[in-house]
Order: sequence, then C-alpha cells, then structure tokens
Amino acid sequence: MIKYIKKNNSLKIATIFLITLFGCKNMMPRQKKNLNYNLHTFYYAWYGNDEIDGTQRHWDHEVLPHWSDTTWDSYPKFLGHEDIGANFYPELGCYSSNDTSIISKHMQMIEQAGIGVVTLSWWGKNSFEDKNVRLIMDIADSRNIKINFHLEPINNRSSEMVVEMMNYIINMHGKHRAFYRFEGKPLFYVYDSYHISKYDWASILKPKGLNTIRGTEIDSYVIGLWVHEKESDFFIDGGFDGIYTYFASDGFTFGSSSKNWQFLSNWAKNNNKIFIPCVGPGYSDTRIRPWNAQNYKNRNSGEYYDTMFNAAIKSKPDIIGITSFNEWHEGSQIEPAKPKNINDYSYENYLPHDNNYYLLRTKTWANRFK
Repeated sequence: MIKYIKKNNSLKIATIFLITLFGCKNMMPRQKKNLNYNLHTFYYAWYGNDEIDGTQRHWDHEVLPHWSDTTWDSYPKFLGHEDIGANFYPELGCYSSNDTSIISKHMQMIEQAGIGVVTLSWWGKNSFEDKNVRLIMDIADSRNIKINFHLEPINNRSSEMVVEMMNYIINMHGKHRAFYRFEGKPLFYVYDSYHISKYDWASILKPKGLNTIRGTEIDSYVIGLWVHEKESDFFIDGGFDGIYTYFASDGFTFGSSSKNWQFLSNWAKNNNKIFIPCVGPGYSDTRIRPWNAQNYKNRNSGEYYDTMFNAAIKSKPDIIGITSFNEWHEGSQIEPAKPKNINDYSYENYLPHDNNYYLLRTKTWANRFK
C-alpha cells in the first residue's frame, strides 16, 4: 500500500509506522510461520515435587477404584520419585509444573513440534493449576505460542459457574499477548459438558438466553465434548459453537472413534459449528486403572499416531487437538519419555525411536495440516 502514497505524506507514513511499532506492541498478535495455530495440545500443569512444591503431586497418583469390582480398592498410592502413577517415565523426571526451567523446556519442545496453541487444563480460581498460568503464558509468549483453556468439571459445575470461570480467565489473562483468540474471540473447551443440561447451556449460549454471554465482553467460542452417537440436539439446542472429541483411545466413545470423524465434520459444517477431532499417540493407563486394559492402545512405533492424524486431516476439520502433551497417567503424552526399570516393573518407552520421536512426528503432521 505504501508505494501508492504520495511523497508529501511521508511524515504521516513514518508516524503511523512508529505508532504501530511501539504504541501498539502489546495489542498486536504475534505469530510464527513455523507454528500451526490450528493445532492445539492439551497440557497438564498439575505436577509437583519435593524440591519446588514441598511434596509430590500427581506423580504419587492413587490406583483408581472400579465402579463395581472391588478388587483394586485396597491398592496403595504410588510413591512418586522412581515409582510413579504412569506407564511411561518422563525424560525430565518427576518435575514440578511451577519450575520455570521445566516450563521453558516444555515450550521449547512444543515449538519444536510445530504446535501453536497450548490448552491448559484448568481447575478453577486459586487452584494449583491456576497459580502458574501467568508464568506459563509469559514463557509461551517468548516463543509466540498461544494459550487457551480446558474448563474441567469442578464442584458440581453449573452453567452459571462456567460463566464465572470464563469471566475470571478473560479478566485475568485476556489482555496478555499469549491469550489465544479464534477469529477474534476466546475459545474454551468444556470437558464433560454433558453433565449440564442443554437447557442450562442455552441460558448462557443462546442469544436470548437468560444469562447469555452473547454480545458481552466475554462472548467466546464454547466447544463441547461429543461422546455418544445421538447428541446433535444437545449441541444445537444448547447453543454450542463447536465440538471436540478429546479421548486418545480410538473407539472409546462415538466421538473419539476416527471412523466417525467424517460424519461429525459434515454435521458441523451443516450446522455452522467448529469441528475439532483429537488425536493421540496411544493410550496406556493400567498403572492407575489396572481394570481398563480394554482401552489400551499400542503406539506401534508411531503407526497409531499417524493413523489418527491421517483420519483427522481427511475429515477437513477447523482445528486438530492433540491428547496430550503431558497427561502421563493415561499414557497419551508426546512429551519425551525414557526407558526405565524399577524393582519388578519396566516402564513403557518409545524404542526403537529416540525419546523425542513424537515431537518430531508431530512436526511432520503440523506441516501437512494446513
């Protein structure tokens, strides 16, 4: 445009340039060409260790009870340190999510993988996972990575509580340069959205709802979790802006079954909704759910991940979610893991590949998904 402006406007041009460069620095979204901002990864900042937090947190996860079989009810918690509640062992060891050096390494890994958006698992105001959000956002911004939020089902969550959560997050972090916006608005994932009725969702998501967010300062894209086959009415009547599938175990639910993604994609387009299928490198949670072997998904040296990514891209989604960067308990992480043996247990690993294989594989798919 500048080449068409007359020379006597040069002072105006310089003034506009300086204002843009300096005055609006914090308002302008920064993006990197090597990052795919339509690729999101679910990130868990709930880990603690003795050195940083004074105690182990999550690494000492309990064995979860079965809803009807009491066989595992008396299993002790894992000790943490060498003996963790996960089928894989992290290359970085039992780290703290409050450790600045760990967050920096994570963001470096995420950049290496070509992922543009980190979706934080968020458990409410003043929770453990809330207190380090600003630190994570600052470090993410140094690499032009964006941050959004996965609203977890806390305290018998209601639709009114969801509004409160969104209001708090936007007021606290909405002006941060790392805060992610999709087509100009915040985007929130809502885990277990089906626990709230479609009528209650409509009260906040429909334009004429009693407590609607539409047209307000916290108007956002709200993405619900599609689980069962016949849920169309729930998302349409509830006023959702889109759907996601989350689970890394292909076939675990209707939504997480890759064979159904083309159907869901077509449904989303026909109903003007955002479609976000979620891929994972595998699924292995039998350390904390020894009764859940039927949902185990072998990584097959990366083949499982490739198959899911290929199916997701073929469905022509708006965004692809990666489950997960570091949900170690469910063995769905792409974060580097290392071979390790303790007593009578051998942790799973990425052999014959290197520890960082899934970061590099993600980068390949990030480049293919445009």
